Amino acid sequence: MSTPGRPKGEYRSAQHEGTPMNARSYLFVPGDRPERFAKALASGAGAVVIDLEDAVAPEAKQGARSTLAAWLADAPAPVVLRINAADTEWFDADLALCALPGVAGVMLPKAERSADLARVARAAPGRSLLPLIETALGFDRLRTITESPCVERLVFGSIDFQLDLGIAGDGEELLFFRSQLVLASRLAGIGAPVDGVSTAIGDVESLRADTTRARRLGFGAKLCIHPKQVAVVNAAFMPSDEEMAWARRVIEAAGRSQGAAVAVDGKMVDKPVILRAQAMLNS
Repeated sequence: MSTPGRPKGEYRSAQHEGTPMNARSYLFVPGDRPERFAKALASGAGAVVIDLEDAVAPEAKQGARSTLAAWLADAPAPVVLRINAADTEWFDADLALCALPGVAGVMLPKAERSADLARVARAAPGRSLLPLIETALGFDRLRTITESPCVERLVFGSIDFQLDLGIAGDGEELLFFRSQLVLASRLAGIGAPVDGVSTAIGDVESLRADTTRARRLGFGAKLCIHPKQVAVVNAAFMPSDEEMAWARRVIEAAGRSQGAAVAVDGKMVDKPVILRAQAMLNS
């Protein structure tokens, strides 16, 4: 997706509309619940993330991997795998799944070291990497992480991040950190980052407000923990009818002006405004 103010074609990675790495919504589904995979794929989410980490108890991880390997051999659509962190006993076994058919990308929790990302890249050639920024150390190493090969987007693990830093609150308390993820992504030429989850599953207005805030800050997508959240998140990352109408007026006015100064809705239109309007119409 093209975010307002960021022209298409300036990313390092080869992203395409409709691919998991260019999604607006990333829906988690537990890796040990294969009966839910089809429902997740039918939810309308831009990408389904099969979770082998937090969603699967330690004693169930081996069975989940075996079942998932069989499912991936004939997966009806590409998915993202959230594997266990590099410092866990399950990391190596999870890596063995990452090159299987049906895997489009790998989400690495608590990403902190470029060496760990390089291991994932070697184990999953051609797959895209989505590092989860969940710790102070990971945040401090943003530039190193974004420069690692195959990294497509940063993902903000906001809940674990709050825990690691002792932060109480998901609003203004995390504004600086969210903005830095957007800045680091833009400087690296990768896709706009993915914001963390909203835990209130049934609170539509809160979810819409969270997603709108993320979009205004420059995020391009959001993590979802329930299929009910997907439609709200997708809609919030799309320009509204009013924004689309404004964008059309801008492009039409710019075309008529033939390079001369022009105003739309009482405001001057210059090149950045035209590019923003074009991005909206292309989203």
